Amino acid sequence: MNTDAIRVDRPTTSSKLFAHTRWDAIPTLAGLFHLVYFLGLFFLFPHAPLWVMLVLGFIYSLMVNANINGVGHNFIHNPFFRLELLNRLFGITQSIACCFSQTYYNAVHMQHHKGNADRPDEKGETIDWISIYKHGHDGEAESPWRYVFLSFFRDDIGAIRRELRKRGRRELIWGNIELAAFATVLFVMFVFNWRYVIFYFLPFFYLGHCFSYLNGYYRHYGADPDKPIAWGVSSYGKIYNWLFFYNGYHAEHHFRPKVHWTKMEAFHQQVAELQKEEGVRVIEHAHMLGFLDRNLPKRGKSALETTEAIS
Repeated sequence: MNTDAIRVDRPTTSSKLFAHTRWDAIPTLAGLFHLVYFLGLFFLFPHAPLWVMLVLGFIYSLMVNANINGVGHNFIHNPFFRLELLNRLFGITQSIACCFSQTYYNAVHMQHHKGNADRPDEKGETIDWISIYKHGHDGEAESPWRYVFLSFFRDDIGAIRRELRKRGRRELIWGNIELAAFATVLFVMFVFNWRYVIFYFLPFFYLGHCFSYLNGYYRHYGADPDKPIAWGVSSYGKIYNWLFFYNGYHAEHHFRPKVHWTKMEAFHQQVAELQKEEGVRVIEHAHMLGFLDRNLPKRGKSALETTEAIS
């Protein structure tokens, strides 16, 4: 099959607000709800019982994961609005809700697509800054424990800023505006209730990003970094993909990153046979629960090798 000929038509709309489809109102509202939830935690903290706040904090951590890998992820590949200003303003709301810059995330994520979870070269470097192989040994993926709990501290801000400068001064300026926006919100919260920020918010904020890295690990663990059709691992659970706006179709996404989330099922139908022939790895659970997979390959063994061993 000529893979260059595989394509899915992008959605079109007559809407003067949305760039691709009015269905993007759903991830937009989800992102804004996350912002309201984040702010609401601060105002609720002095009044609610500790056990209630712990439950709500854990939910916030899950929401960070869902936002990064659902709303924010789709917003990178297919910005929701026709007007650039609206996209920039939504990026600020995303940055405050998740407490990191959406524009900086864009730079990291597009670098991820340049490398597609590649293995280190002869100098020990990977194109993909967040590749699961970057800190592994002998061409194997890093331990999920190390990847999940250490990746948060590995971001190279200097490299991200250099990448944004390549795109133009405007990108770096907007990234810094987003950083300033969430830093200002956190500072105001700290002034009014430093205990909330230090002892409550920051642990759940960190946990949310750990969940995101856990998600990312099993979206690529068992994939084949050398085969475009198999660059990712897919999971097709309905509820999971509704919540994450079809980022569960991750092999499909890496094969054609610009396919809109509303077209992902149709695209999967086009490439399903080819994926099966090429040994694309599919798991039954949501990626964050990928460690529960019954056929989890040993580190360093490809999904195709695992499939052959089982058969």
